[in-house]
Amino acid sequence: MERNDLARQLRDIGFSCTRCGECCNGTDNLVMVSPEEIEQLAGETGRAADALAEPYPECIGIGDGGSITFEWSLRKGESGCSFFSEGLCTVYASRPWICRTYPFMLESGRLQVSACPGIGGDISAHEAWELAGLLLERRRAEQQEEERVRRVLATARIPPGCRVLVDGRGVKVL
Repeated sequence: MERNDLARQLRDIGFSCTRCGECCNGTDNLVMVSPEEIEQLAGETGRAADALAEPYPECIGIGDGGSITFEWSLRKGESGCSFFSEGLCTVYASRPWICRTYPFMLESGRLQVSACPGIGGDISAHEAWELAGLLLERRRAEQQEEERVRRVLATARIPPGCRVLVDGRGVKVL
């Protein structure tokens, strides 16, 4: 998808963040993050990576009784994202791709839209252009990580009967 087409679609849909915090509050929404995003957040906050992220909870069973999960998700606080405080994101400049582009994502070359009170709001041509660029950058980053995961899986030895996490940097027994 080209940036101009994507920007036009975003303008047609409309979006204006209402700063309601619905995307940050609650414990049912998971924010998937890459190893690089975890590293960036750790550097900004001074917190250890394992304090920021945990293995993505969904697993795929493998024939020997073990299972594989792919990638990481941000750890949640009691009421939602641990970086959401007093109505603001405390790591806004370093927030993950999924947060930068919410409520939109590209899937199989198509624009997907999540439920959000800001949908239908006014978005300028410039804002749509910028958001389209972020969506395309996010897709590239996700594709690069997927390729790294494929390379890891092609050479990895998964210990029998174990639950493991596979990301672009390797295999971790959980």
